[in-house]
Amino acid sequence: TGTYPHVNGMVANDLRLREERVTIAEMLRDAGYRTGFIGKWHLDGGPRDPGFVPPGPRRQGFEFWAAYECHHKHFEPDYFRDTPERIVVNKFEPEASCDFAVEFLKSQPKDKPFFLTVQMGPPHDPYGAPDNYMKQYDAEKLTPNVSWQAGSEGRPTPKGGLRRGPLANRFVPVGGKEEIAAYYAAITAIDDQVGRLLATLKETGADENTIILFTSDHGDMLGDHGMRRKRKPYDESARVPGILRWPARVPKGQVVDLLFSHIDMAPTLLALAGQTVPKDMQGADLSRVALGQTTDGPEAVLLQIFVPFHPDGITTPWRGIITEDYTYARYENEPWVLFDDKADPHQMKNLAADPAAKDLREKLDAQLAALMKKNGDSWSFNSPELVEEGGRLYKHGTFYTVQEYIDWAKAHPDQVK
Repeated sequence: TGTYPHVNGMVANDLRLREERVTIAEMLRDAGYRTGFIGKWHLDGGPRDPGFVPPGPRRQGFEFWAAYECHHKHFEPDYFRDTPERIVVNKFEPEASCDFAVEFLKSQPKDKPFFLTVQMGPPHDPYGAPDNYMKQYDAEKLTPNVSWQAGSEGRPTPKGGLRRGPLANRFVPVGGKEEIAAYYAAITAIDDQVGRLLATLKETGADENTIILFTSDHGDMLGDHGMRRKRKPYDESARVPGILRWPARVPKGQVVDLLFSHIDMAPTLLALAGQTVPKDMQGADLSRVALGQTTDGPEAVLLQIFVPFHPDGITTPWRGIITEDYTYARYENEPWVLFDDKADPHQMKNLAADPAAKDLREKLDAQLAALMKKNGDSWSFNSPELVEEGGRLYKHGTFYTVQEYIDWAKAHPDQVK
């Protein structure tokens, strides 16, 4: 949507994106593009299983469909097309998703533009990859980051360890270097599938004039700073790939040291496609940066966590900013972390309570407050309720907002555990 979660409503996992929200897929579809979505959707709310999203408004503008709502069946993923019939694929999820993407690309009319989104589940806990990728990374020979701590916070290993089916792959134990190796193995597997997509584009003659944006929704702490998974302001969690490719227009090999956030994706891609960027989009149009015409970009990126999630170690909602030099995050009532990312690239020295950093902290506090105000964010959007834990938001129905669930829970206390 090109808007922040407090605007589009998606402040927690397992809410439903309102059908009336206008998405980039709807805009491009209406402009004559063929649209397709493949992989993990996680925008429909309600039960994750079966996770069928019927054709129509709930698909938010996507026509071609091979998707699932949310699961972590990395080795035997299931998908839905246009009927409730579950399709189980005995492959690693990135390969299975890529198969559908190749189908889409090879069926694409040559005289029609297209917009395709491929959302691969891995790398994501529980960690694992096919054996031929796992063998490429010896956990004992890996050198973790300097901030890494063994036996960090973690969920228990999935029951049985082994996945069903002919692939006979395993998820690794949590809290050790094994999960780092498995994470790298999954990334390598994904890299191969991206290569398949590039080869298919070349085979179909669409290579030169196709814009590709490669990114991820979050990173993973993997034991750094004694933490795991996501929702943290640390680089391991918040900093993700941002690779844009367009052989016909974008100079290859350029590296731009610039702040780029997910909020900027929709306006940037729309502009590159020659479409009008709606005024209500809150992200920056960085198309001129991509085209090598400027290096000017946002001064800061806004980070937002609206609800607690204890399995990820988050007990309190928070806000933060990343600037060219600093990472700063705070709770509503007190600072949390402040890092000088130039002098301390591994974020080992937290300056949030350092008297010598008082002026800097106040400056970043003011910058954060201004960025929140500019984008209509406030602490009042937070909720202390544990709405994401224990499947509360997806076990009992479909909710568009956290408040809808809270009202339902008050009316049905016997059903809430």
